[in-house]
Amino acid sequence: MHTEPILNPSATFDSGFAIGLLDQSVALFLGGEPEAARLILRDLVTATVGFEALAVLTHRSARSLRAMLTCNGKPGMDSLSRIFAVLRDWLQVRLDVRVVEATCPKAGF
Repeated sequence: MHTEPILNPSATFDSGFAIGLLDQSVALFLGGEPEAARLILRDLVTATVGFEALAVLTHRSARSLRAMLTCNGKPGMDSLSRIFAVLRDWLQVRLDVRVVEATCPKAGF
């Protein structure tokens, strides 16, 4: 699994790219790939709001948040929801999720 940062915090901030990463993280999380979603969120937090500000906004310690957003992290649903909300607000976007019928239903369901 890729563990190197996707975003370089010292690079020029590209809001379109950051929004795309937030979208990808949500899709990965809902699609059953939480490890990849957490790593993307970690890089996105680092390049945008930062862990210290995220800690204040989520009422969690920065250390705890960093641990949650690792490959083996275990963020609770409340914490994950707060992280998505902070990034959503920071990037000034709205998250829309929709469910569509699968084109290839799994056997046995």
